[in-house]
Amino acid sequence: MRRPQAACWTRMLTAFQTTMALFVFSIFALLLLAMPAFAQSTGQLMPENSSAKSYGDGWQCNKGYRPNGDACAAVIVPENAYETNHRYGPGWECFHGFRRSDEGACVEVIVPEGGFLDPSGERWHCLRGFLKIDDTCQEIFLPANAYLADTSYGSEWVCARGFRADGDACTAIVVPLNAYLNTSSYGQPWTCERGYFEQDDLCAAVVVPEHAYFDDATYGQGWKCERGYAASDDRCIAIEVPANAHLDRSGNRWVCNKNFQKSKDLCVLDN
Repeated sequence: MRRPQAACWTRMLTAFQTTMALFVFSIFALLLLAMPAFAQSTGQLMPENSSAKSYGDGWQCNKGYRPNGDACAAVIVPENAYETNHRYGPGWECFHGFRRSDEGACVEVIVPEGGFLDPSGERWHCLRGFLKIDDTCQEIFLPANAYLADTSYGSEWVCARGFRADGDACTAIVVPLNAYLNTSSYGQPWTCERGYFEQDDLCAAVVVPEHAYFDDATYGQGWKCERGYAASDDRCIAIEVPANAHLDRSGNRWVCNKNFQKSKDLCVLDN
């Protein structure tokens, strides 16, 4: 009869130990759950509509709220704006075609005639053929025989080929006989044809003297003397080569041979 009674006491003791273990575990778990709140209460109380930061100490306002001192105030979205639902920034952005003012409102972007709204939706630009002046787009006056220039500086238009800018107009370029238009942006807008040279805004024919040949260099008189001849005014005269001398590379003057030096119009032995 004693064995069943001892077994009963053993079961009761085991049940008591299990109960105590569960009680201790519950108390420990409650302490663990209470520690963040306790730490928060001992440090800084979290205001309404806030939550503890995911890292570091402190708290942050929930989405749709912004810090206002030690509280979290609801984001007030102005007219013509939408809520961004971000924790940073003002919490709202203006609709396309509106921009944020210094007063924190969304004002409409007024696009003047001749302009267009920038893709950002916050500013505008003038269309091609218009010039921005203050808050307007003024049409560019395009004179006859001109076209719009694709440049961000200088004149807004360029004269067509064969014309030159003269104030606010494009005047025709007078090309003399035996000349043609060139593409130079400075100087004379025309060039004399081969066989002619510029003289007093005209193209005069090059007169090639005897013992010479035509030379189309951009400088000089339009001709050069043949080898053995030298230019003298508008003609070519034969070169008299003294003894102990020879024509140089150009063929239009002479130099002394080696071991000789020039003395007046002669070549004397260099001692």
